[in-house]
Amino acid sequence: MGQLYLIQLDGRFYSCSQCRSHLANCNELLSKAFHCRHGRAYLFNNVVNVSVGPQEDRLMTTGKHTVADIYCNCCQRLVGWKYESAYEKTQKYKEGKFILERAKMIDGDGSEFYLDTHQVSSDVDDE
Repeated sequence: MGQLYLIQLDGRFYSCSQCRSHLANCNELLSKAFHCRHGRAYLFNNVVNVSVGPQEDRLMTTGKHTVADIYCNCCQRLVGWKYESAYEKTQKYKEGKFILERAKMIDGDGSEFYLDTHQVSSDVDDE
C-alpha cells in the first residue's frame, strides 16, 4: 500500500475531530444553516483529504438529491456528503458542493466551534 498524502491548508480551517486531518478552509464555507441526523452541518464549496463513496438518491427536507457520502482519507470516518445532483430547480446551487457534519470536525485551533462570522442562509437539509 502506498504512502498517505494529505493536503495541509493555510490560514483558518476545519479538521477531522478524530484524526485532525485538514478538511476545509474557512474561506470555502458557504452556509452554516444545514442539519443532519447528528445536528448542525455546514455547506462548503470545496473540501480536501476526503474520499467520495457511491452515489445514492436521498429524500431530504428540501427534496430529492443524488448524494455521495464523504470519508476522511486518514481515519476513514464518515464526515459528511457531496451533492451530486438535485431534482428540484431551486436546489441546483448545491450540486458539486459538500456538507461536513459539525459534530465530526473541529476548528483549526482545536476549538470545537468556529465563531459565527459568516452569513447564514435559510437552507436546511436533513438526512
